[in-house]
Amino acid sequence: MTRHTVRVRRIYDRPAAEDGIRVLVDRVWPRGIRKEAAAIDEWVKDVAPSTDLRKWYGHVPEKFAQFEARYRDELANPSARTALDHLRTLAKRDALTLVTATRDVDHSQAAVLARLLREPR
Repeated sequence: MTRHTVRVRRIYDRPAAEDGIRVLVDRVWPRGIRKEAAAIDEWVKDVAPSTDLRKWYGHVPEKFAQFEARYRDELANPSARTALDHLRTLAKRDALTLVTATRDVDHSQAAVLARLLREPR
């Protein structure tokens, strides 16, 4: 099957024509963004890290490797695994852009998800 491009963008960035399917992967709705203006196709909360993990991490880059390991463990939970499988299905259909409010997208759950989605299964 064809695997399309998977990219990560901030929800505050202007959508691009090459974004394809835009999916918000944060558990909490981003501040200052109206739902009508968000330009997302879906909001998949179940793939986001737990509140406890998100708060522990606090977007401290030095904790990222440990965050990624813990987050990958969380993605083995049934609801998260189902949500991740849904993202895989979307990525097979079209270009997929994982959207997050995080400032540092390279050290975010969206970056972890993008790597997972790019890996062969």
